Amino acid sequence: MTPRRRATLRDIAAALDLSVNTVSRALAGKDAVSPDTRERVQAEADRLGYVPNSMARSLVLRNAMTIGLVITNPSNPFYARLISAIEERGRVHGYSLMLMVTEDSVENERRVAEELMRWGVDGVLAVPVQHGTEHWERLRKSGTPVVLVNRDLPGLDADLVGVDYFESARRATGVLLDGGARELCLIEEDLDISPVAERIRGFHAALGEHGLDEAAGTVTRVPTRRRESSSQPWDPIDSYAIGRDLARRIGPGSAVLAGNDYFALGVYRAFSEQGLSIPGDVAVAGHGDHPFAAYLDPPLTTVRLPAGRVGATAVDLLLERMSGPDAAGGAEAAERGPQRALLPAEVVVRASTMGER
Repeated sequence: MTPRRRATLRDIAAALDLSVNTVSRALAGKDAVSPDTRERVQAEADRLGYVPNSMARSLVLRNAMTIGLVITNPSNPFYARLISAIEERGRVHGYSLMLMVTEDSVENERRVAEELMRWGVDGVLAVPVQHGTEHWERLRKSGTPVVLVNRDLPGLDADLVGVDYFESARRATGVLLDGGARELCLIEEDLDISPVAERIRGFHAALGEHGLDEAAGTVTRVPTRRRESSSQPWDPIDSYAIGRDLARRIGPGSAVLAGNDYFALGVYRAFSEQGLSIPGDVAVAGHGDHPFAAYLDPPLTTVRLPAGRVGATAVDLLLERMSGPDAAGGAEAAERGPQRALLPAEVVVRASTMGER
């Protein structure tokens, strides 16, 4: 079956014996077109199923009204909330969203940056792989503003909007230490990314603030299967084996902080199988406040990440950059230089850290 050809302004004009210019002005609501003509044109457009060609319009106006969003792992609940917040905020300002996924691959990221240049998006929000800046520099030199989201990228002189992971880990570790724990383990992802590095730094900072040296806290990196395909969600089995080993050697009154709630889920299962109670024997806290966290037994103390605020703030900052030096506020934004907005997270204390120690 041959696909139906898309209706054009020329088709409407031919059907009504009008000029293409008159049809265009009528559909755009411009002056110098009578109400009767405008009504006839709209009726014929509806009959033919005419849809304006946004790409052609963007070529004329040099404004695609599209924001590119580059993320690494769409299955991560944080990024799912982030995408929704960015789409909603962009829509308020009349922008559509073009979503691209890199799966933490530098090669994919370079390809994505080239595609965004070819499509001519107005600006880009990017969760970077964190290896290499050349492709982002080319995109910016082409006149496309780039704002980094959630991950920093040393070497790229760009705006960043993310979570204050140092402070979130410091405060979560403080909750465990205030509960009496003197031996702690941080279970973290094995990716070399800034959120992981900042959580490790916050973990160690909290130990020092409570008069403990780094030997009181160990950091275990989970060899996740996301290295094979980061578009797949985290799997509790990634931390389950580590939890089983940890259960055999961890002392009473210890605590575990997981870099994400899925890791905490694997630890829960391992500790239960080894006869350790949470929080009676070992307190456990996570990161992310994923939907299942409040329904575990016991409910999981965790860090609630401000994904919605990160998304909205990133869009607002990108729109400032996209306004250009000639627009209202544009010159001021350009003079300020790169901005860093690290938003605070909330530690939600639940029963996994509140038992008798």
